[in-house]
Amino acid sequence: MKIGVIFSGSGVFDGTEIQEGVFTLLSIKKVGAEAVCFAPDINQHHVINHITGEEMNETRNVLVESARIARGEIQSLESFDASDLDALVLPGGFGAAKNLSTWAFSGPDGEINEQVKNAIISMVKAGKAVGGLCMGPTVIAKALEGSGISASLTVGSTEAPSPYEIEAISQGMEKTGATAVMKTVEEIEVDTKNKIVTAPCYMMEADILQVRNNVQKAIDELVKLI
Repeated sequence: MKIGVIFSGSGVFDGTEIQEGVFTLLSIKKVGAEAVCFAPDINQHHVINHITGEEMNETRNVLVESARIARGEIQSLESFDASDLDALVLPGGFGAAKNLSTWAFSGPDGEINEQVKNAIISMVKAGKAVGGLCMGPTVIAKALEGSGISASLTVGSTEAPSPYEIEAISQGMEKTGATAVMKTVEEIEVDTKNKIVTAPCYMMEADILQVRNNVQKAIDELVKLI
C-alpha cells in the first residue's frame, strides 16, 4: 500500500507544519503502508524567521526544503501519477496556503498550483482516498472547485478555541462549492462518498499529543477507505 504525501516546504509559517508532516509519515508507517513524498519544484512565496515572525531576505525552493522532512526521499510533483498510489495526504502549515495555493493572500478567490490541483483531481476521479490536515482541506477545496465534486471538509470548529478564523475559512471553502463541517481536534470528517478525510490538527488550540492522535485517526480512516 502506497500513500502519497504532498509537502509545501519546511516550517509552519512558510511551509509544511513539521510536526504534522512527521506525524503523517509516522502514522502511514504504523498502518503498514509506504509513504511516497512529493513537493512542487518551485520557489516559496517567502521565507519567515520562525523566532521573530519577520520575513527574511532570501529565496528557498519548496522541493528542497520539503526534502528536509522527507530525509531526501522525495520527488518533484511533476512526476506524480495517481495510478502508482492508493491514497494521498496533504499536511498543513502556512505553506499549503502560500505555496500550494494563494489562499493566505486571496482566500477562496485565489489560485492553486496546477500540479497540486491535477494530483488531487486525478486521485478523486480515480476513486482513491485523499486526506487533508490543518489547512490542507482548503487546498482540496480549491482543487475541486468547478469540478462538479462537492466535498465535505473540516478545518476545525467555532465551538472550541482556535488561533485562526475558523468561521471565515469555512465560509471560504463553501464558496468553492465544498460543505464545511465543524469538528474539534478530537474529531475528523469523513466524506465517504468522495473518499476524503480531513482533520483540524493545529488549526485548533492543541498540544502535540492531541495533534499526533488527530493525524493518526485521519490516516487510520484513510486506510479504511482504501
